[in-house]
This record gives sequence, C-alpha cells and structure tokens, in this order.
Amino acid sequence: MSAAEVVFTGTVLTVDEKQPTAGALAIAEGRIIAVGDRSDIAPLVGPDTQTIDIGDGCIMPGFVEAHGHPLMEAVALSDRIVDIRPVTIRDPDDVVAAVRGEVARREPHGAYLNGWDSLLQPGLPEPTLSWLNGIAPDSPLVIIHNSGHKAYFNSRAAQLNGLTRDTPDPKGAKYGRDSAGELDGTAEEIGAVFPLLGGAIAADGYPDMLRAECARLNRAGLTTCSEMAFDPKFGPLVQQLHSELTVRLRTYEVSNAQLHTDATPGQGDDMLRQIGIKIWVDGSPWIGNIALSFPYLDTPATRSAGITPGSCGCANYTREQLDEIVNAYLPRGWQMACHVQGDAGVDTILDVYEQALQRNPRPDHRLRLEHVGAIRPEQLQRAAALGVTCSIFVDQIHYWGDVIVDGLFGPERGSCWMPAGSAVATGMRISLHNDPPVTPEEPLRNISVAATRVAPSGRVLGPQERLTVEQAIRAQTIDAAWQLFCDDVIGSVEIGKYADLVVLSDDPRRVPPEQIADLQVRATYLAGRRVY
Repeated sequence: MSAAEVVFTGTVLTVDEKQPTAGALAIAEGRIIAVGDRSDIAPLVGPDTQTIDIGDGCIMPGFVEAHGHPLMEAVALSDRIVDIRPVTIRDPDDVVAAVRGEVARREPHGAYLNGWDSLLQPGLPEPTLSWLNGIAPDSPLVIIHNSGHKAYFNSRAAQLNGLTRDTPDPKGAKYGRDSAGELDGTAEEIGAVFPLLGGAIAADGYPDMLRAECARLNRAGLTTCSEMAFDPKFGPLVQQLHSELTVRLRTYEVSNAQLHTDATPGQGDDMLRQIGIKIWVDGSPWIGNIALSFPYLDTPATRSAGITPGSCGCANYTREQLDEIVNAYLPRGWQMACHVQGDAGVDTILDVYEQALQRNPRPDHRLRLEHVGAIRPEQLQRAAALGVTCSIFVDQIHYWGDVIVDGLFGPERGSCWMPAGSAVATGMRISLHNDPPVTPEEPLRNISVAATRVAPSGRVLGPQERLTVEQAIRAQTIDAAWQLFCDDVIGSVEIGKYADLVVLSDDPRRVPPEQIADLQVRATYLAGRRVY
C-alpha cells in the first residue's frame, strides 16, 4: 500500500462495532485507508506524510445533523435578520428594545427578526397587529416565532406582500383573521411564513451567508447536514458554491401544491444530493397547533402563548391531503420525511405510510417521522414494524423541559416527551437533531441530553427514556447518516469512507454524561481537509 497523506494518532472513537476504539488512522485522497493500532499504521508513514498526534483528545466521525435547515439558517443568522432567540436574548424588555432598534435602523426598507418565544421569554407583550403597527407605522416589520411555525407582521408588510382579507390560505398554512375577517397580523406554517421573508433575502448576498453557515456548522463538529425545507429556487445558488461547501448537504424538497418535482431521487453527488420530500402533519407545541389525543393545561404559559386551555391542538393537513402527497412521491422512489409532534398526528401518518407501503412495497424505504415529541411506546413499536425511523428533537428537554411539564402538558405526558429510549428499545435506528435555527447546532449537547434528560431546573424527565452514551453517539453519527442514505460513505471511521472527522477535547465515553456538552471541538475535517 502507498504511503498515507495524513496519519492521526491518539484515541480514535470509530463507531464501528467491529473495532470501537483504535489508536491511529491513515488517510489518502480524502478517504480512510487504514484504522488500527499505531503499529498497524506505522508502515504507511512516508517521508511526505503529515502526522498529527491529537494528544489527550479524541477523534471520531464528523457529526451528522439529520434534520437541519442550513439554507434557511444562513439567512436567519445573517446580518439581515436580527437574532432575538432565547439563546441570544432572555429578557423580554431587551427583546422589545431589539425590535424597536431594528425598525429605526432599517427604515424605510423593513425590519426582520427571528426568535420570539413567550414561553422562554416570559413577559413579552402580545404581538398584536396594533402593537406592530405602533412600532413600525410606515415600514414593514416581520417577527418570526422561535419555532419557525408562526410569524407576526404589520400592515405595511402585508401591503408589500400583496396580502388582503381576500388572500386565500396556502395549503397546510393560514393567515390569522379577526372577527370581521380582516388580517390580524399572524401567519402560521411554511406556506404563509416564508413568503414574508422575501425582503430579507438578496441573491447577491446569499453566497456569503451560506459560507458563514458552513463555518458555523464546522465549528460544532458537523460535516453533513440535511436541508429539510429545500426550495428548488435555491438550487442554482447552492450549485454555484459547490466547490466551496465544507459540509455535505442532503436535501428534502418541500411537498408542493402541484405534487410534482423536476428532480429524481438521489440526484447529485456525495457533497450535494437530493434524497427526499418533506411533508407535515402538524406544527409546533409552542403555538398550540400539534395534533394531540390529550389537552393542553390551563396555565399562565399556555395563555401567554395564545393556546386555548383544554385544546388538543390541531393538524394542518387532513388524512386525505397526506394520502395524496405520499402517493404522489413514494411510488416514484422518494424517501418521505414527515414533521409530526402530536400523538394523534402520529396515528394519522402511520396509517398513511402503512397503506402507501401496501400499495408500493419497498424493502429499504427509510420513511421518517420528525421530532415526535408526544409519540407513545406502542406507536414506536408500530413504526419500527413498518420500517419507519424517527429523528428526535431531544434538545427540547434542555430548553423547554420544565415548560413542557409545568406549563403545557403535566408530569404524566411531559416527562415522556421525546422518548428516545423507547424508540431504540424497538430496534429502530434513530437520529438526534437540533432543527436549527430553533436551537443552535450542538450535537454534543444532544448526546448529553439524550443520556441524562435533565431539564433546566435540574430535574430528570422520564429516566427510563435515557439513552446510553454509545447509543446517543450512534444517533448523531452512523445512524443519522443511515437515515440520510449516506452511511456507506460517512458516519463511522472505517476503511473506504470519507475522512470526515471531528477532534474533541476528550472521549465522550470517558467523561460523565452531563459534561459531554462542555467538550470542546478542537478541529473538524472534511475528506481529510481541515475546515475548522
């Protein structure tokens, strides 16, 4: 064998069951060519080989974000949209000051802000149309809820977007209206929310936004990320930057009203590939539009979020609409990924998937359910039997855990939120995700939260739903790659796979689970090239 271009020595966490730990690995032409003890790799060290000793650190496969929104987050975290998420600003008065300041700074072009969250920023005013118009009477103002499933907009923004009382609701979305039928300044779900952001996106500025997004992902140790709301209009922009991408992208096109895409399943290459179609059953638990079999509590939290106490939420799509969408794409070979939070919604989409698979059987479909906060153990068993896999938003426990139990659903329902343990117990291969920009990209925290289930107050929610650290690592690497149909080329440190790697300050298997989130990402490599 020829000499390696790069050799790493130190603790190697491979996520390969045949050889979980190694002492060295060798790379040539962007691929891993050897993994083993230092003595095994020594013959591959030539005069031009770069040798890197990671010391007391740990090298492992680059993290995989199986449910991301990098193309949207590139805009949301750009200088064109102000970040008012609770992770950035906690005090409600500071949030309002940021809104007022951005309106003043951007007049007359319009102010756009993202991250409004009355549950994690208690004390925020109700963002009524009159309140929004009072702050920005002459220029457009759009504030996106932290969930991404709702937006608040003033009258000038409505006017510029051509919205009137006669504007029809988009499929699976809606504009809020008052008792007289006039727009009330709210929009729910992607079809109504995304068009409001048009004034914040400029094609000439987008390349720099995407480069900055790739850098953010690399800093978190991520080397592969899905785009779960892909709009084909972004395709040419992303293709232009293909050679500059430092994160592999797997895209899921948004199911559209025409039930058609010009793409074919799997088109692209190992850097940029279109693999799926994204659909929705319901919305966000934080705004009350998820389809539940049980009611929301009557608490100050539910009332501040505008949720009707005792409501069981709602679905945004009917069973018939979901049947139509799935049966338009599944027979053509597409993987489907369905956003669903409420347990009643899970029943609906599993019925849809089951009947669609009976008509169009496929042995390796990897149909997905996204987030699944309220999914029940028997539903997970049913999903596993159908070959359906879940991507679990376990980081919600870290941010909203106490609100889920005390404010929204009570201990019986809330403590079992995001039941990763029950999912893995069925034999299902799951992934963990952050749904950015809802929460920051923090795969190490995902692993920690999955293993501890500690809420902000310090209490443990549903200890029976904890994962082992090893299970959580798999859910952030090889099993996430499997969900994205790329486990053959990434996700573990094995011969023949790309050298997509992250160097951590310690081995996450060696430190207490609650400290994993505090590990440092020292370096990130894509195909053997250092990108952070």
